[in-house]
Amino acid sequence: MFSELKPQPADPILGLSVKFKADNNPNKIDLGPGVYKDESGHTPVLDCVKKAEQQRVDNETSKVYLGSAGSALFNEKITELLLGDHQVIGSNRIRTISTPGGTGGLRIAGEFINRCKPGTTIWVSNPTWANHQGVFAAAGLNVKTYPYYDYENKCLDFAGMLDALKEVSTGDAVLLHACCHNPSGMDLNQEQWREVAALANERGFLPVIDIAYQGFGQGLEEDAYGVRLMADNVDEMIICSSCSKNFGLYRDRIGACSIIGKTDIAADIINSALLPVVRVNYSMPAAHGAAIVETILSSGELMTLWHDELKTMRDRIGDMRQLLVNKLIANGVTRDFSFITRQNGMFSFLGIEAEQIQRLQEEFSIYIVGSSRINVAGVSTANVDYLAQSIAKVL
Repeated sequence: MFSELKPQPADPILGLSVKFKADNNPNKIDLGPGVYKDESGHTPVLDCVKKAEQQRVDNETSKVYLGSAGSALFNEKITELLLGDHQVIGSNRIRTISTPGGTGGLRIAGEFINRCKPGTTIWVSNPTWANHQGVFAAAGLNVKTYPYYDYENKCLDFAGMLDALKEVSTGDAVLLHACCHNPSGMDLNQEQWREVAALANERGFLPVIDIAYQGFGQGLEEDAYGVRLMADNVDEMIICSSCSKNFGLYRDRIGACSIIGKTDIAADIINSALLPVVRVNYSMPAAHGAAIVETILSSGELMTLWHDELKTMRDRIGDMRQLLVNKLIANGVTRDFSFITRQNGMFSFLGIEAEQIQRLQEEFSIYIVGSSRINVAGVSTANVDYLAQSIAKVL
């Protein structure tokens, strides 16, 4: 059975982490994996999560299955977080299920689309999160790309994006990043979102919005602007969300897949077709992460604490963006890196050459993805001088 298997290459990001851990350089810096880090380089458990978790321990009375949709309370609260008081909730047109992280939500969305229309084409941005194409291809979809990032000018290629989306066929799906675009950090502004939403309505494609970083960009409400606007403009759409980053629940794997139908009756039919997709995939979602999130979102005290902690993380990332640019200038770098301060979330392309990326790793123990994408949250006041000096040397 297994004799014909061939060794597969390691995931480029996960492979970097292995090399980083084996590196004995005390000055080593890991800017690869997309996880938040505090000033000490640690990914902490949020205080609001600890308090909610304690409540869970004190009050949980059973480990019985919750059903394929997961926790009804979590599904309700995460839908409100995404859409606020949007009319699709009031008109009962949306159905949400709990999933194993945002990735699980994307995979279920892909399989659901493929069940509705086998071999559907889904368009993803170029570039996009490294796992998007693999997840959707594994679900049976035909994956194509549309222009998004202008590597030369370090900005959004919005004209190229619009031109490509104007050619998308009715019935195709289009994946959009709600905020904190991974890996470029370049987001659509509100006017651009309005143009894309109008185009979705005109062309009749299915928007699939990935919102993995709500609250890490401009704020919880601001980061949901595109999601809510799109829901104003189309009859059907899918939202895949994650609690890994904004709640720090990476290993607890809790996310959601929300689907909007034309009517409440259509939403019921969607739900009836969606749950069998879950049943033959992982059968039932895990409950622990969902219980933590629903506890926080149901408590005024814990919500306030969460908002404060989320702001702290968001502000630290913004501060590190500005600090890195300042330090590069201080080290005599004449190339303009100011674009780093105009981006949102944890990621940015440095725009340096492959040879320079390799030198950073081999000579300075600074680990960066081959595309030059860095996790800005890996920068700190303790390592930014060494980082800026090293970049200056390889430039």
